[in-house]
Amino acid sequence: MMMLFASMTATAQNGVNSPYSRYGFGIQADRSMGFNKGMSGVAQGFRDGQIVNVANPASYSAVDSLTAIIDVGMTLQNGNYKIGEVQQNARNTNLDYAAFHFRATKNVGVALGLLPYTNISYNMTSNSEQVAGNENVTSSYQFQGDGGLHQVFVGAGWAFSKPLSVGINGSFLFGNYSHNNNMSFNDQSAYSLIRNYSADISTWMLDAGLQFTQPLNTTDKLVVGFTYGLGHDINNRAIRTTETYNQSSAITEGFSIDTLKNAFQLPHSFSVGVTYYKGTKWQIGADFELQKWSDCKFPMQNAAGQYLTTKGQLNDKIRIAVGCAYVPNAKGTRLTNRIAYKFGGFYGKSYANADQSMMKTDKPYEYGLSAGVSIPISNRNVWYNIPKLNFSVQWVHTNIPYVSAMGATPTLSKLTENYLRFSIGMSFSERWFYKHRME
Repeated sequence: MMMLFASMTATAQNGVNSPYSRYGFGIQADRSMGFNKGMSGVAQGFRDGQIVNVANPASYSAVDSLTAIIDVGMTLQNGNYKIGEVQQNARNTNLDYAAFHFRATKNVGVALGLLPYTNISYNMTSNSEQVAGNENVTSSYQFQGDGGLHQVFVGAGWAFSKPLSVGINGSFLFGNYSHNNNMSFNDQSAYSLIRNYSADISTWMLDAGLQFTQPLNTTDKLVVGFTYGLGHDINNRAIRTTETYNQSSAITEGFSIDTLKNAFQLPHSFSVGVTYYKGTKWQIGADFELQKWSDCKFPMQNAAGQYLTTKGQLNDKIRIAVGCAYVPNAKGTRLTNRIAYKFGGFYGKSYANADQSMMKTDKPYEYGLSAGVSIPISNRNVWYNIPKLNFSVQWVHTNIPYVSAMGATPTLSKLTENYLRFSIGMSFSERWFYKHRME
């Protein structure tokens, strides 16, 4: 960001209203499911036949031969955005995910579904700035953007030995973005400038996972998980259009189009985690994630006004999360004893770089806390094969440094964002493949 914004407005779409979504592919979506939203997304070592854990496809093999699972969720979000003394609040409601999970054959589970990947939505207007050399003329800027990427996936997990399982997710990533920049002047004889940056994205993704289970005694165990996401070129174009027009006559005086081929890349990504199972009462896990966005090409406009695609425009994403779940008595006769209580926290550094001047070395970061419950809908004296409601609440704080170019001397500033998110999910777990015996 190159200036302080005097006003910020937004539309309730795509789950965000953030000025930070102006950079990169937008803000990366929270891709956790109903079972782990209350644990800040910890997932790599979670292995349970009654959940859909898309974070590690090796977990798919845990589903039993009679069970089919449907999992859907949505989130209500309130965001507070602050730049300098300017604040704006916005609310959003959006569908988070939809997934289906079943057993294909012995020791092989399959999952498929739809997930968000990134979100873009903002509308900002700058203060009027005096034009150098002419005290009677001021300029103003408007920035507006929308879009985002979505992921359709299908995956399979195979338990080829008792302690070791492997899995793979294949995905189709699709979506678009559009960013509009409008510079105008209070002098009607001056020429205004409109620029639009856009792209249509469609590509594939491939993620491989592994889980290793180590029993500790007859009731306790450790599960170690690892996933790798393959980075590659995205053979899509990025387009910049530039239009100049006379404000008094509203006549276009100039129009140009710049096109960049093969303008994007997806990063190599690595995640590792471990979960400790204390019988059926406690599940305690920790995850680490690294996405190598700094090695990816992305379009930019340099100081000379050239439009080109280069590496180094984005930051490596790092995320550390811890979480736990507690069930008083999973086989108890009372419903309240079988409610799972969940807690978690995380810290991370974001991938999108808001300081295009490269003058500030601090990277955007975020941290948050979460809590939730999983409630069996039925009061049957079993934990398995009954629908569950998943409720969670999450608070997230982001700190995004940037350099403001207002005035003769660039100044350091920051955008801060605070989110309060309420999520609800429903997991249907039914014995669809059970064969009744005829007598």
